[in-house]
Amino acid sequence: MKRFNENKKGLGALVIIFCLAAAVLTVDRAKPTFIENTFGFIIVPLQSFSTSTADWFEDKANYFKDINRLKQENSELKEQILLQNAKLSQMEYLKNENDKLTSLLQMDNKYTDFSTVGAKIIAKDPGNWYNNFVIDKGSEDGLKKNMAVLSGEGLVGRILECGSHYSKVTAIIDDSNAISGQSIRTEDIGYVKGDLSDMGSCRMEYINFDAEIIEGDEIVTSNLSTIFPPGLKIGYVKSVQTDTNGLTKYAKIEPTADFQHLENVLVINEEFGNDYESDLAQNGN
Repeated sequence: MKRFNENKKGLGALVIIFCLAAAVLTVDRAKPTFIENTFGFIIVPLQSFSTSTADWFEDKANYFKDINRLKQENSELKEQILLQNAKLSQMEYLKNENDKLTSLLQMDNKYTDFSTVGAKIIAKDPGNWYNNFVIDKGSEDGLKKNMAVLSGEGLVGRILECGSHYSKVTAIIDDSNAISGQSIRTEDIGYVKGDLSDMGSCRMEYINFDAEIIEGDEIVTSNLSTIFPPGLKIGYVKSVQTDTNGLTKYAKIEPTADFQHLENVLVINEEFGNDYESDLAQNGN
C-alpha cells in the first residue's frame, strides 16, 4: 500500500511537470514545438487525404445525381416534343382536310351552271402523272360512263368505267382521248389529245392551215363535242406548227389542270351526259 502511494505521487509529479513545460513552451513562442511539428507532419496529410476522398465521393454522387436529373429532363422533353409533334400533325391533317373541302367548294361554286358530284382520287396508274386514276364515287352516286371530270382549273377527263362506289377516269393528257376543242379568240376548231412526246401536255390536231391560232390562245371544249358540254377550259397554246402534209396545223397545249397534284375532282352528273353518250355512239367520236 505504501508503494502504491509512492507511485501515485510520482505520476502526479510527472503530470505537473508536463503541464508546466507545456505552459512555458506556449508562452510568446513564434514557432511550433517539435512535438507539434511531428504531429502535424503525420496528421495533416491524413486529414488532407480524408478531405479529398470525401470531396471526390461527394462530387461523384453529385455527378450521378446530375446525370439522372438530365436523363429525366431529357425524357420529359422528348415526351413534350412527341406530344407537340402529334398536335402539329393533327393540325396539319385538319388543315389539309379543310383545304380539300375548301377546294371542292370553290370548284362547285365555279361550275354553278352544272350539277356536280365531288370525289376524291383513291388510286392512280404508276408514274408522276394522273393520266388514269380511280375516284371514290360511282353509279350509286349517280355517275355514268363518259361524264366530264373537272378540277378547279379546268377539264381533267371523262369517266371510262363506273362501279357501284368507284369510277375509273381517263384524263385528257392520255392519248386514248380525243376532244373537240376550239380557240376562244378565233373559234378555230381541232381535236385535242394527249401528247406522247411531251407527257403532261396535249396536242391539238387537224387545225385548218388558214387558222389564226397563236401562242397564248385559250382552248375550250367546242359545241361539236359529243361528250363534254361546250366552254370547259382545256388549256393554253404553247406553240403552233404546220403538219408534214402542209395542209393542216397542230398546236402544243399546256393544260390548265395540274396533272401531277390532283387530289379532288368534280364530276358533271347532269342528264345531258346520256345524250352525249348516245351522240358518241352514233358519230363514232
